[in-house]
Amino acid sequence: MTPSRQRTLIMGLIVIGIVFVGFFGLRAFHAFRKFHGQRPPHFPPADAAPAETDVELIRDWMTLPYISMTYHLPRNLLYETLDISPRDNEEKSLKQLNEEYFPNQPEYVLESVKAAVLANQPPPTVAPPTTISPPVAP
Repeated sequence: MTPSRQRTLIMGLIVIGIVFVGFFGLRAFHAFRKFHGQRPPHFPPADAAPAETDVELIRDWMTLPYISMTYHLPRNLLYETLDISPRDNEEKSLKQLNEEYFPNQPEYVLESVKAAVLANQPPPTVAPPTTISPPVAP
């Protein structure tokens, strides 16, 4: 291949590369602009399932983010209860956290989380008593 032909091929490939970068760059820019002003949903989302209330369902395989989502609690509340950082602990189970931070206290994390969840649940809503009207005599 002659040097002039090789130079032309290289220039052509560079131009094609620049066109691809420009095309996909503009597409990414326009897609990014569509998200301007979008915010994550408020906690908890409107379509979320009702909060769980039975703390006895909490098991040592669960993670703190899972528990906070299930019981509709702020995520930092559980970390503050255990006095640990959320950093690098988000995907660890309660059992792993207990082994790492409280090795001499079996089930300390599980019992502490249950107590924190129970203490921070909203008060139960009481349904108004139903009044039974006497049957109407004919």
